[in-house]
Formats: sequence, C-alpha cells, structure tokens
Amino acid sequence: MPPDATAAALPRGSRLGHTIAQNIGLILACAILILAVFGFALIYGIEQHRLPGNFELTSAVNSAIPLVFAAVGQSFVVLTRGIDLSVGGVVDLANAMAAVTMGKTLGSALGWSAIILMTGAACGLVNGLLVALGRLPPIVVTLATLSIFQGLAIRVLPEPGGAIPPAYTNLLVNPNGPWALVYIVVLGLGWAAFRRSRMGVDLYAIGNDEASASALGVNVLRTKIIAYVLDGTLGAAAGLFLAASATAGDATTGNSYTLSSIVAVVLGGISLFGGRGSAIGAIAGAFITTLIVNILFFGHVNPLYQSFYEGVFLIIAVVLGGAIGGAIRRRR
Repeated sequence: MPPDATAAALPRGSRLGHTIAQNIGLILACAILILAVFGFALIYGIEQHRLPGNFELTSAVNSAIPLVFAAVGQSFVVLTRGIDLSVGGVVDLANAMAAVTMGKTLGSALGWSAIILMTGAACGLVNGLLVALGRLPPIVVTLATLSIFQGLAIRVLPEPGGAIPPAYTNLLVNPNGPWALVYIVVLGLGWAAFRRSRMGVDLYAIGNDEASASALGVNVLRTKIIAYVLDGTLGAAAGLFLAASATAGDATTGNSYTLSSIVAVVLGGISLFGGRGSAIGAIAGAFITTLIVNILFFGHVNPLYQSFYEGVFLIIAVVLGGAIGGAIRRRR
C-alpha cells in the first residue's frame, strides 16, 4: 500500500502523527528559522535601538537568494544520495559570464541569462553523465569539476570587474523592496509541482533504495542525470542573482556557496543519506544561514571567529534535530 494510502487509512490522530513524523525535518527547519528571525530582530534592536525595517529586510532577502537557488539545486542531488561540490564553480562561471557579456540593455541581459542558464545545465550534465553512466563517486567527480569550472571562470574574468545593467539588477534584486521573494515563491511552487511528478517520485525512490527503485522500473540513469542538470541550472541562476546584487562580477565569490549550500540542505532537514526531506526546507536553511551571519555581525563577533560559531551552531542544530526527529519516529 502506498504511504499516502497508508496515512489515509489511519485514524485522524494517527494521520497527524504520521504527517509530523514524515515532515519532522521541514518542521524543525521552520522552527529554527522563526527563532533566527526573532534572534536577529533582538540583536538588531539592542544594537540600533529600533526594529529592522524595509532596508534590512530587503538586504537580508537579496543576500539570501543566491544561496536559496544553490541550496535547492543541491537538494536534487542529495536526495539521490549524491553530493555536488562543484556548485561554487558553477556560480563562479555564471557570475563571470554575466559580468562580461550582458552589455547595457535589459534585452541583451535577458538573452545572455538564457545562455548562462544553459551553460549551468551543461555543467550539471557533465556531472550527471560521469556519476550515472561512469558510475564514479559523486564526491570525486564534483570535486574535479569544481576545479575545472573555477578555472573556466577565471579564464572568462581574470580580475573582478565587468558590469551588470541597472535594469537587470532592479529586475532580480530590486534594492527598494524585498521583491526577490517573488522568485522564492515561484521556486517553491516549482518544487511542489516537481515533487508530485513522476520524476519527483523516482528521485525519492532512488534515494531510499536504488536497487529496489530499478527493480520497480525507475530509470535510475535518466533520473540521476536530470537531478544534476537541474542542480547545475539552479547553480547558474544563483550566479546571476549574485552578479545582479554586486552589479559586477568576480570569478571567486562563488567559492563559499559549495559549503553553504550543503549547510542549508542539512539545516533544512534533508538527509545526506538520500530519500528524505524537502527543498522547501533547504530554502528555510538558506535563510537561517544568512541570518546567522547577520546575527554574528550585529553581535560584534570578530569576523575571524564567525566560521567557528557558524560551525558550532550547525552541529547543535543537526544533533538536536536528529535527536528530536529520531525520538518522534521511535515513538511512532
């Protein structure tokens, strides 16, 4: 009997408990995000003697959105029991290409955006083919392609520079308001549609048990390749948003997104062992990661120690989340 049918056959109270147990990672991610929002508002209020306003909200959203896209892309791969260490290289390459090609008009920028997204998809295709057809470990493949993509990015843009049309910046990350939230809503709706599609079901099946999924008729090779292609496309989108925010390009600014995207995925409740979690949680994880940086900044934590405190928070969040989730499932 399918899980949904099993849940429907349970009494109402049991159905609620079943739903909570199945989505405990997402629930905990949302709870941590709420705490992070309150923590940021508290620290900011103490420091600035007022609550955050439109400027602070806009800055937080615009800072988080590249990581949101990178984290959602990473989610597709992690759900198949893979991992993508080349995300930062794809972000770098997209960022560099945007800075040197977009010109001065919005029309030109949009045209090149399509080309850059296809370039990201091609990067993902390379990873997918090597992992799925070559049967090579994802961590080895993507570590190698990370160096390749970063080398291409530096070749395209040897030094920071270039320019992004102001109209393009206003379209993606308008500094006058948190309009970029629209893209996050669209991304969330796109994930919801994908999750209910045959491809989404196959993705989770592979993450849970690849051999069983194959025996049930799932095209494992095709599904894995598509997961990496989607990952590369969203990584390129992250690079476009990063370039729009900076209004210029830098072939090294995407380096941190490899680790940050994995952190966001873990904080979002997605299992690194595949088959469990939601990209919606990864979106929440991206905002949590961004807010932690803001909290440490306004808390006057020495930048040299920020990485230390971020790591400590991540370990605490993962350990507590795993303990709570495990306790609920055992109780079920």
